[in-house]
Amino acid sequence: MSLALVKFLPATTNVPFIRFRMVALVVSVLLTIGSLTALGAMGIKFGIDFAGGIQMTIQVEEGATAEVADVRAVADGLGLGGARVQESTGNGLQQYLVALPLQAGEGLEGETAQREARDALQAALLEAFPGITIQSADVIGGAVSGELVVKGAVAIAVALLLMLLYIWFRFEWQYSVGAIVALTHDVIATIGLFAITQMEFSLSTVAAILTIVGYSMNDTVVVYDRIRENLRKYKRMELSEVLNRSINDTLSRTILTSLTTLVALIALYAIGAGDLKNFAFAMIWGVLIGTYSSVFVAAPLLMFTKVQRMSDDN
Repeated sequence: MSLALVKFLPATTNVPFIRFRMVALVVSVLLTIGSLTALGAMGIKFGIDFAGGIQMTIQVEEGATAEVADVRAVADGLGLGGARVQESTGNGLQQYLVALPLQAGEGLEGETAQREARDALQAALLEAFPGITIQSADVIGGAVSGELVVKGAVAIAVALLLMLLYIWFRFEWQYSVGAIVALTHDVIATIGLFAITQMEFSLSTVAAILTIVGYSMNDTVVVYDRIRENLRKYKRMELSEVLNRSINDTLSRTILTSLTTLVALIALYAIGAGDLKNFAFAMIWGVLIGTYSSVFVAAPLLMFTKVQRMSDDN
């Protein structure tokens, strides 16, 4: 069976990636500074998972009608903040998940005020749509949401640390430095994107960031493995030429993997809603930035860390 598609690029492809390493360095530094500046100036729009608020499930009984836009209009009309309404099905009936983050500064930081807001939302929905029943109505307090913020940050930090240790064990310390810088670059750029767009940052976004870390690391390991192989093979070749050859050797695989992943993610973004749409959006950006960093950040950094050529016995 022929797998010609895997080698859809000519075997003699020689794109001078390493020649543009200083340009890529400037772009990456500006991207990182811009992301951190946006984060500090604009902050992140936390979802209900991190900001706290009201989460309510309503069910539309047979013969009744309630559209997503109408439910959202009723929730927004209370002046408690921007509501998120997601449609689902349960027991063959139409259901909606209504999430209402209660941001600081709305006078709803106390648990008593939040319970009153929940009761007001429930009463407004029952009055506007007589044919619905409230399946659940919960208040996520500040203590719980604050704990989730800490756990989310810890999860990302632990993932980066474990990746650092893995690359150090799998290759050498020079490779681990390049990998962790590239991964940190990807995470900061993704968080900066959410700060700029003010898209809702939720637990699904943290899951997307962790997935991006894994995806980017996988791409970087493939390139690093070929670099190590070529360092053994071409003992007298300049390091920059070895790096460039290695990137070109894996370019076909990198493009195919990125394109096929993007096709699935774009479909998810087009048909998805709520957290699924945010997850797909973060992943689309993550695939693009992860592919960029494995080629223009992780590999060129080996020029600065002076990676050593390994003997055939190592």
